[in-house]
Amino acid sequence: MNVDPVEVLHAYLTSRPDFPAGTVLGDLVGREVGDTSIYLAQSGGFRLVRHRMDRADIEYDVYHPSRGKARLLAGTVRELLLEDLPGREVGGALVLDVAEISSPRYLPDLTSREHVYGGEITIFYVED
Repeated sequence: MNVDPVEVLHAYLTSRPDFPAGTVLGDLVGREVGDTSIYLAQSGGFRLVRHRMDRADIEYDVYHPSRGKARLLAGTVRELLLEDLPGREVGGALVLDVAEISSPRYLPDLTSREHVYGGEITIFYVED
């Protein structure tokens, strides 16, 4: 399978009206300190069924100038990924299920000292 799970989540989250354009990022290139951002990165995963199903572990970090708003936005990301995404076809994949590895926790950026809440999920998917 040649589906990039970060692109799947990026396509899903950018299609949601909950997040302003440019908020959801697959990399941090061009991001400015103080920008509200949702950063997605693959942290692991493996093939579950040969030529059929993959599992990817994805970390999401939510940056916001306000600690409280960062926490609320991270909660929205968490809820959408766990409750709304399973069963959807998006970004070249059918998402079979999403499980939580770690709920959002406070992880202030060590360099900029920005407010960041980060969580991690597992996505189970097959190529469309």
